[in-house]
Amino acid sequence: MTQALLSRLGAEIKAGGRIPYLGPLLLSLQKTASPLPDSTLSLAKALSAIVAVPGRIRNNVWSTAQYVETHRHRMTLDRALGTIFAKPPEPLSFHRKLTALDALPMIVDAWYDGAAFKAMQDLPGRGMVQGVTKADQVKDCWNRWYKPDGEETDAQTGAGWMQLLYKPHGSAAPKVNMLVSDADYVQVLAEIDIQTPIPEEVQKRRTGRSFLFLGCRFRDQIERDFARQIIKRSGKGHVAVIEGELTKNEARFLEIQGISRIDVPLADAVAVIEAGL
Repeated sequence: MTQALLSRLGAEIKAGGRIPYLGPLLLSLQKTASPLPDSTLSLAKALSAIVAVPGRIRNNVWSTAQYVETHRHRMTLDRALGTIFAKPPEPLSFHRKLTALDALPMIVDAWYDGAAFKAMQDLPGRGMVQGVTKADQVKDCWNRWYKPDGEETDAQTGAGWMQLLYKPHGSAAPKVNMLVSDADYVQVLAEIDIQTPIPEEVQKRRTGRSFLFLGCRFRDQIERDFARQIIKRSGKGHVAVIEGELTKNEARFLEIQGISRIDVPLADAVAVIEAGL
C-alpha cells in the first residue's frame, strides 16, 4: 500500500502536478557521509565551533547567528557560514532526475547547501530564486535570481524558465546569502503573511499543485511558518515523509495544514519515488 502511494506521488511529480519540497535530511542519503550540517541544531553547533557564543544559545541557530552578527559583525557571520558550506555536496541521483524533468515547474529546497542548484547547471531553461537577507541591502529586495552558471539575473528572466528552484532561506551557492539570524527572520516574517517575500513566480507555479515534503522536519517555528506560507493557496492533498515519533508541534502542524504523513525511512521513500521519475 505504502509503496503504491509513493509510486503514485512520483508519477505526479513527473507529470508536474506535485511539487517536491526538500529539506536538510536529504544530506543523509549521500554515499559518503556529508560533513555539512543536516539540521538547524547541527548548524548551530558548527557555527558556535567557529565563533564562540554563550552556552545557553548554542543549540539555537537563529540566536547563535544573531549573537555573531551583533557582537562580531555580519561579515564574520557570512564568512563562518561560507566555511561551513564551502564544499557543495554532489547532487544525489534524485536531484538530477528532478531537475531533468521538463514538466516539473518548481522545486522548493529549504536548506542552504548547493546540491540541487549544482544538479541543474548543465540544463537549459532552468534557474534559481533565493531569499536574501536585508542586512547588506541598499534597496528593498527580498530575493535574488541566478542562472545555472551563477550569473545574477532578474524575475523577468526567471518567469521564462521551464523549471524554478526556490530556496526560501537563501543559499551558500553561488555566493553566501542566507537568512539565518533572528534579525533576518524578523523582517521576513513581518511580511510573509501577505506573501510579499515570496516571489510572484513561485506563487503562480504552486497554484493548483500539491506538495511532497522530503527530508523535512517541523520542530522549529520558523520551519513551520515558512512551509505554511509557501503552500498557501496551492492545491490540496499534501504529503510528508517523516519517520519516527513526531513532536506535538509537528503533529499539530501536519493536522492543521492537511498534510498526510508517511512513516517510512527517507532512503526507502526516495528510492521508490525516484524509480518512477
